Amino acid sequence: MVEDTHTALKRMLNFNAPPLKNTAAEPVWKVLIYDRFGQDIISPLLSVKELRDMGITLHLLLHSDRDPIPDVPAIYFVMPTEENIDRICQDLRNQLYESYYLNFISAISRSKLEDIASAALAANAVNLVTKVFDQYLNFITLEDDMFVLCNQNKEQISYHAINKPDIMDTEMEGIMDTIVDGLFCYFVTLGAVPIIRCPRGNAAEMVAVKLDKKLRENLRDARNSLFTGDTMGAGQFSFQRPLFVLADRNLDLATPLHHTWTYQALIHDVLDLYLNRVSLEESPGSEASPAGARPKKKSKKSYDLTAADKFWQKHKGSPFPEVAESVQEELDTYRAQEDEVKRLKSIMGLEGEDDGAISMLSDNTAKLTSAVSSLPELLEKKRLIDLHTNVATAVLDHIKSRKLDVYFEYEEKLMSKSTMDKSLLDIISDPDAGTPEDKMRLFLIYYITSQQPPSEGDLEQYKKALIDAGCDLSPLNYIKQWKAFTKMAAAPANYGNSGVKPMGLFSRVMNTGSQFVMEGVKNLVLKQHNLPVTRILDNLMDMKSNPVSFIPPPQTLQTFLLLAIVFVVGGGNYIEYQNLVDYAKAKQGKRVMYGCSELFSATQFMKQLSQLGQK
Repeated sequence: MVEDTHTALKRMLNFNAPPLKNTAAEPVWKVLIYDRFGQDIISPLLSVKELRDMGITLHLLLHSDRDPIPDVPAIYFVMPTEENIDRICQDLRNQLYESYYLNFISAISRSKLEDIASAALAANAVNLVTKVFDQYLNFITLEDDMFVLCNQNKEQISYHAINKPDIMDTEMEGIMDTIVDGLFCYFVTLGAVPIIRCPRGNAAEMVAVKLDKKLRENLRDARNSLFTGDTMGAGQFSFQRPLFVLADRNLDLATPLHHTWTYQALIHDVLDLYLNRVSLEESPGSEASPAGARPKKKSKKSYDLTAADKFWQKHKGSPFPEVAESVQEELDTYRAQEDEVKRLKSIMGLEGEDDGAISMLSDNTAKLTSAVSSLPELLEKKRLIDLHTNVATAVLDHIKSRKLDVYFEYEEKLMSKSTMDKSLLDIISDPDAGTPEDKMRLFLIYYITSQQPPSEGDLEQYKKALIDAGCDLSPLNYIKQWKAFTKMAAAPANYGNSGVKPMGLFSRVMNTGSQFVMEGVKNLVLKQHNLPVTRILDNLMDMKSNPVSFIPPPQTLQTFLLLAIVFVVGGGNYIEYQNLVDYAKAKQGKRVMYGCSELFSATQFMKQLSQLGQK
């Protein structure tokens, strides 16, 4: 999917013509004007360097103060909203650029097109508006097999928005239309018409019905259909219809609260990960500030976790202890090469130079062939090792200070109905185990997954312990209502016989010379098991009997599906994504993609539950 979106963006930045293969030609210099939506779509996929290579000298937000650059063409990439259209018309009146290529993220209505046309006429700039395109890119591709609908205004289609008790029909229609618009764009870019399947009786079913209608209408209009002719050839899967499974968040509220153990999901849970960029607070140096001076401010440093980073691609789904071992191995290997770096730097007369500046050197600026080619490569390797050392250390600090291994192991046992070796009250009452939010998440998972809710007396005892630990009980109010409702509506979700095996102690990272002091942290290894959303997909792909009733009934599926896409209405998370990735690995020759209306961390999800549970 990254390829499809990437190609579409590159084409757009080349004035909607296929990008030239011959890179020797100087690109046409141009400016890129985007709104926040456009910025979110581009930033996980194209780096500043890639933009520069494609001739983008400046990229600016539409609603910022921009100076005229009258001899340069401008490419706009924005949503077709009222205020964006007004601003584009203002740009035309002010004659900011040489020519205007207007690309709308989602389809623009006829009336808004007419507004632009009349503004262009009034500004005597009709011949300057070179092209107007609907790009159908109203979704964010985060991974090759993962997408999310939006980041801007995501509260408008959040779990809270869909499930609040006083929602009006018109509001619900609006939410569904927004989700359907994003999904329609996704399938246009994919170049394939999906076979839609969906469990009955929830918001996901409303999305399924609307999306089906929109796809049919588009296919019926043969002259303007987006799924015929040359566009269809563009998609990787055009010859075959993918299975599209729409699931509702309400099918499984435990997974988004679950403490996790794999690298990417942990980063998203305990650090600040947003559109593939993780931000860390760097503690100021250990040297004390002079007396009377202000304490040094913590500086924030951000790192991009990209597809080009081989370590990340290999280990983002690995259990954390394995990641720590692998970072340590990489570090040891690099230290062995450090002398080589010093030698190369001295050959090139770059001893005092900043590593970043050296890695920008390209082969044609320096003629010291072997040194030049191997030095930037080694320095890039060092940059990635430093990145993962810093990120993994920050994650480890959270694991140790909050005893996250204990939470993860205990929740896995709750979800797989295993026997407990410790009482839930003990963990809630242990002042050293976790934050109030950690305790509340654990208790909610217990409450959601238990066959029988605790007796009133037990519940009071738990509530008292939670309040004493500083917890906010409002999420529990909502979960109680939800549980009572789902009990009437459907069978509780089945989390499979998951389970974790404690392994022996860490070999490499337990020695004293290691960056990662893992003492006291359990070396837990995951056993593959299917979470509820994965189980729904599995039942459909393998035509198993299904406890969930679907629309339409699943027997009409062809058995040779190559691609399945699972989309969660109401929000998703990296635990579910990773579970599907692991599931797909076992299904040779089949691809599985994951999408969600928004991607939230457990903390963000707890806030929404808390709002829903406020009396």
